[in-house]
Formats: sequence, structure tokens, C-alpha cells
Amino acid sequence: MATPNSAIASSINMSAFSKATELKSRIWFTVLALIVYRIGTFIPVPGIDPVTMANLFNQHSGGILGMFDMFSGGALKRMTIFALSVMPYITASIIVQLLSAILPSFEALKKEGEQGRMKLNQYSRYLTVLFAVVQSYALSIGLENSMGNAVVLPGNYFRISTMVTLTGGTVFLMWLGEQITARGIGNGTSLIIYSGIVANLPQAVARTLDLGRTGELSTWFILLIIVLIFGVLATCVFCETAQRRILIQYPKRQVGNRQSEATSNYMPLKINTSGVIPPIFASSLLLFPLTAASFTNISQKGGWLADIISMLGHGKPLFMVLYASLIIFFAFFYTAVVFNPQENADNLKKYGGFVPGIRPGKNTADYFDYVLTRLTVLGALYLATICLLPEFLMSRGAIPFYLGGTSLLIVVSVTIDTYSRVVSHMYAHQYEGLIKKSKLRGS
Repeated sequence: MATPNSAIASSINMSAFSKATELKSRIWFTVLALIVYRIGTFIPVPGIDPVTMANLFNQHSGGILGMFDMFSGGALKRMTIFALSVMPYITASIIVQLLSAILPSFEALKKEGEQGRMKLNQYSRYLTVLFAVVQSYALSIGLENSMGNAVVLPGNYFRISTMVTLTGGTVFLMWLGEQITARGIGNGTSLIIYSGIVANLPQAVARTLDLGRTGELSTWFILLIIVLIFGVLATCVFCETAQRRILIQYPKRQVGNRQSEATSNYMPLKINTSGVIPPIFASSLLLFPLTAASFTNISQKGGWLADIISMLGHGKPLFMVLYASLIIFFAFFYTAVVFNPQENADNLKKYGGFVPGIRPGKNTADYFDYVLTRLTVLGALYLATICLLPEFLMSRGAIPFYLGGTSLLIVVSVTIDTYSRVVSHMYAHQYEGLIKKSKLRGS
């Protein structure tokens, strides 16, 4: 039985792609923009000793710095102009999105359409600059106070220059991501993070093959790892594309002298409505104490704080329980922010739509909430399993590298989204060709 994706893929051929000049220009623009980003990840910040910085980072790579370095494509480890990457912009966007669901003024802007969306985006940009300034200042202070003398000439000049450089790099990436979204293909911010994660894959593959060459890992075990990777990928693809489609019917409507026919449509509800936000939030909250402890040497001083920090290490039972609990909590919380059952039920009633067998209004909202809650339970368990799998395997010494988690979810979701956008552009090009052939004006 052919799936919709296979049917879509079979309908697109190379001859149709070669004629889609606009799509090719968008793809080339995206590729060139990502090349510019990758070049920037190798331009160092002034006043940093790269050798000492690399040694210092390896000592603290198990905390939140390791996760941020993964998102920045190694720019944080090399302390380059894009060390902060687009993380301040993502944090600002999430906060504005949460405020739009909590504060009435932000919620009113959200309902104003394009004009309100532009104002919310402007607030996100202002918050991005604020977060970038604060994070760059904290990073400069942390480098000055760290052991190893990673800063050549510490002082106010280094702090100011670091703040200006890192903030400027973040603002440039924010602008570059918006340009990719408008003139390229796919979501620009997601593609920037995606390229940073994918850039580290060759190193992970080389390390694994090197362990096989030296005899630390057997050939059969490496093949088992490959099978496990493809299994996790297949699970992620299935769960990210799975939907629960709710049938929506619209009755006949009389508009002037015309009578529209009764139609039906589907409201798709994804299993993982919250996306990759729960793992990012959960990782940040749990890894922050580890990073702070590594810079303050709490673990070496001993005491009850040191015991708690040791229990929050990667692969420890307390860490895994808290990690799974936070992922499940944020999955339900962010799903409630993204999808409002009452609002969707009211919009459906406004346009005359209804769910067969369910009364419009409150009953429809309760039905949406019931279905979404059941889906979120599955989505939260799926996220917790994918994120805990690498922690469990690494704690047992089964694999020497990180497999799965937030990085894999980002790679899968961005790949699916970009592919669907390419397919949409291909269909738009084909429809435009049919219109021209039928001598109809318009595009």
C-alpha cells in the first residue's frame, strides 16, 4: 500500500525540477547563506587563546555548554563570533509566544493578523538583543574567572569587545535566518541550527570508525549501532509525521444568489504538538547546575551540594527521573500554549463547521481537549524515550557518543519540514504551468 509521501515523491521527477527556476534559486540562496554561517563559526573572538579555550571547554563539556556548542556547530568551543548562535533569538521567541497566551495585550496582538505578528516579531528582536548582551557579558566574566588563562588581556576592553562581537554575531544570524525564510527554502532559524548539528556528524562517524580500527569496538557492535541509529530515525520520522485527523463538516451556505455545496475537511492533530521545546527546556534546567558547579568547583569542596551535583550527572538515576519528568511536564504545558481547544472550537462555530456527532461550542472544545490529551500522553512518552535512550546507553558504556535526544529530533523535524516545502514549491510550479497552458492570466 503506497503512503502519501511515496506518492508525492513519485510525482516529482528531475525534468520538473530542472524547470522550476524559482525553486532552484531559493535552494542556492539557502546553501550560500549556510556557507556564510559556517565560515563565521571559524572566525575567533579577539583576545582568546584558542588552545587554552579548547582545553577549558573539554573540562566543562558535560554541562549546558556542551548542549549549546552542539546547537552552534562547534562555534562556542572555538569561541568565535557566532558562539551564541541563534539561541537568544529562540529563547526570546518562545517567551513572546508564551506571553501571547498569558497576557491579554499580547493575545490581542496575536489576533490582529499580519500587523500584530509583525509587532510580536519586533518584540522578539528587542528581547534577542537583550539576551545576547546579558549572555555575552556573563560568558566574558566566566572566561576571565576560569582557570587556565583563556583570556589574553582580561579587563573592561575584553568584556566590551566580547559583548559587541557576540551580540553582533547573534543579530546577524537572526537577520540571516529571516532572509533564508523569506528568500530561501525552509525555516531559516531551524536550518541554521540544523547545519550546526549536521556539521558535527562526520567527526562522530570518524571517532566511531577509529574505535573500530583500534579494536575498542568490534565490527558487529558497530553494525549494531548503525541498525540502532536507523531504528531511532524511523521511530522519529513516524512519530513526527503521525496525525490524528478529526473530520470537520461544513453545511450548505447561501451567499447572495449562490449556494455553496456542503464540504468536509480534516483538522490534523500531531502526536508531538510541542516539537523539540520540552527537551531543550528540560536539558537547560538540569544542565545549568552542573555548569555552575564546574565553574565554582563545588564538587571538589564536598558537602551536601556536591552530593546533589554528583547525583545530577549524566546517566544517574536522579538525573534521568528529573529529565523525563520535566520533558513530560513541558510537553503538556507547551501543547496547551500552542493549541487552545476553546479558541479552535469557537472559530469552527463561527464559520459554520462542526464535528459529526458533537455539538458546537463547549462540547466541541471538550472533545478537542480529550483527543489532544490522549495524543500528548503518547507524544510525551515518545520524547522521554528518545531523550533517555542515549543517557541510558552512555551510562552503561554501550556507546561512546551521543545518539538521539534533542539533536536527532531537530534533524528529523527540519528535514521533514524542508522536504514538504520543496514539494509545495514543485506543485506550485506545476500548477502555474497548467495555468499558462490554459491561457489563464494569474499566478
